[in-house]
Amino acid sequence: MAESKQGTGGLDFDNKRRTWPNELNILIALILIIAIFEALGQTLPYMNDQSFLFDSRDRFDSIFNEARLRIIILQVAIIGIIALGVTQVIISGGIDLSSGPLVGATAMIVMSFAQTELVNGNPNPKAVFGEWAFDLPVLIPIIVALAFGALIGAINGCFIAFTRIPPFIATLGMFLICRGIAQAWTRGKPVSFPTEGYAALGSGMMPVYWFIGLAVLFHFVLKYTVYGKHTYAIGSNEDAARMSGINVQKHKVLVYMIASMLAAFAAVILSSKNLTAQSGMGIFYELYAIAMAVIGGVSLTGGRGSIIGTVLGAMVFGVIQSGFTYVKLDAYYQLMAMGAIIIGAVVLDKVRQERAAKRV
Repeated sequence: MAESKQGTGGLDFDNKRRTWPNELNILIALILIIAIFEALGQTLPYMNDQSFLFDSRDRFDSIFNEARLRIIILQVAIIGIIALGVTQVIISGGIDLSSGPLVGATAMIVMSFAQTELVNGNPNPKAVFGEWAFDLPVLIPIIVALAFGALIGAINGCFIAFTRIPPFIATLGMFLICRGIAQAWTRGKPVSFPTEGYAALGSGMMPVYWFIGLAVLFHFVLKYTVYGKHTYAIGSNEDAARMSGINVQKHKVLVYMIASMLAAFAAVILSSKNLTAQSGMGIFYELYAIAMAVIGGVSLTGGRGSIIGTVLGAMVFGVIQSGFTYVKLDAYYQLMAMGAIIIGAVVLDKVRQERAAKRV
């Protein structure tokens, strides 16, 4: 007979059925993917024995290719911020397709409040408003961005929670609305020349620091607060959560507001990093953010996933993107491969759920 111990409520559990954390599986997958690209660099004739992530030519102070590592982390940081919010939405049993266009709309709006008056001693040629909007404290555009994100999230949440519109339809409609706002704000013209304080928000490695800081914050929020417990409960069984006394409607609105505020903050960092805002910003960001969450083990059926998994999923996503470029795979093949990887991640999630159901 299998060794067992007495559990809560007199139930027994079998130690042999315990599995290691899903995050460990993702970490192992990340290591394997890196090893595959390392092997390709050594075996493909046109690669000339290049190394993917390690310094094989003594160009850096450490054994790692610091330049490539920096690029990988930077390219996932901003979308990773969006993925932190998308993770919470999916865990609650929803989906958010509006985060990408929200980035474009927020960037256009917020840059209008972050402009400097003079550019090389001349009046700002991209000015949107009058003198009152020049050289504002950096806190002002941040507040504007978060307020706009909260508004969009509240609208999404209210439609989903109170009218019971499927999240896919509600956020798809907001997808189009936000893209229209981005294009209508300045009739498609870019908004540029931010103040030094605003530009500093996304300079250098700052996007990475913001991503890590927010990831740590929301890891603790989801794991140790009532908000997190309610989010998992609603995603696992909404009816049971409602009968246990959780205000499901209010909580859903809050989840969508937080997700949209994170997307809006990502727009601040993106426009700050690029020193300009364009209406086309954020294209495919919502899909990439969902992909990071799904690769990181977040279940599309809700109730399961973690911030740590999403961070690892973002790293897997970044390593794959950088690896495809490293082996000189054409961009259109990269899109095909990423699509196949996302489908594969969903299939694996489905298999894991079926196996877990059989073990119960």
